[in-house]
Amino acid sequence: MTNTDRKEAARALLDFYREAGVDVLLGETPTDRFASEQASAAPIARAEVARPKAEASTAARSVPVREREPPGRTTAAVPASPDAAVMAARAAAKGAASLEELRALLDRFEGCALRTTATQLVFADGNPQARVMFVGEAPGRDEDIEGLPFVGRSGKLLDRMMAAIGLDRTSVYIANIVPWRPPGNRTPTPQESAICLPFTLRQIELADPDVLICLGNPSTQTLLNSKDGILKTRGRWFPFHTGTREIRAMATLHPAYLLRQPLQKRLAWRDFLAIKKALAT
Repeated sequence: MTNTDRKEAARALLDFYREAGVDVLLGETPTDRFASEQASAAPIARAEVARPKAEASTAARSVPVREREPPGRTTAAVPASPDAAVMAARAAAKGAASLEELRALLDRFEGCALRTTATQLVFADGNPQARVMFVGEAPGRDEDIEGLPFVGRSGKLLDRMMAAIGLDRTSVYIANIVPWRPPGNRTPTPQESAICLPFTLRQIELADPDVLICLGNPSTQTLLNSKDGILKTRGRWFPFHTGTREIRAMATLHPAYLLRQPLQKRLAWRDFLAIKKALAT
């Protein structure tokens, strides 16, 4: 393979990664896989010429597959089954007596594979003693970098929406269903949400808000067991049992959706006026 061929192949591979949503490096030093394979292939080829064919064939069969993998490649650990991960999450979350303990347990929890691709855990932001709690879907790129939920473009819009009804991050508590960023900012899978749900439910129970607001469809369907779309569910109050008492919960449009569909802000404004009214009682 010539240098030109290697460059074209590498460029095509990078284009594929970009389209697939891969935007995080797992190593600080780049590795030229083509050079590694070419360098390792030459000594083998010369050795094959010097050995009888039968001996070479026997040696090839005796070399384990793992030894022939390119340098630097590691084999990922096999994750637990989803059901086992959910059971482990329930047991761990139940043992947390405070939000600080819950965060520490979640930071050590290995049942969700998203932790292996995310930069860090994104647990919560705001005031844990606040009367209202917002729960979104999952962290994005900016949240993954800073370790706080809703700090990117959608977070700035959420701040403006809260300010319009007299709230800010000192008077609300903010979290997500999934505390690790999915690769490429994709929507968390139902399995990933189910594994993380016990921690979210315990987080809500420990924060003990008076009002719970689900931002977007994934949060709404996960916490409120709704099968309807967000445009049909938003603006309606639902009973939500925290584990110790029943509170009021509402679904509203996710700020990221409003950035794509700005005409729908009028619906979100109605929802936030209803939140303001509920907090006034």
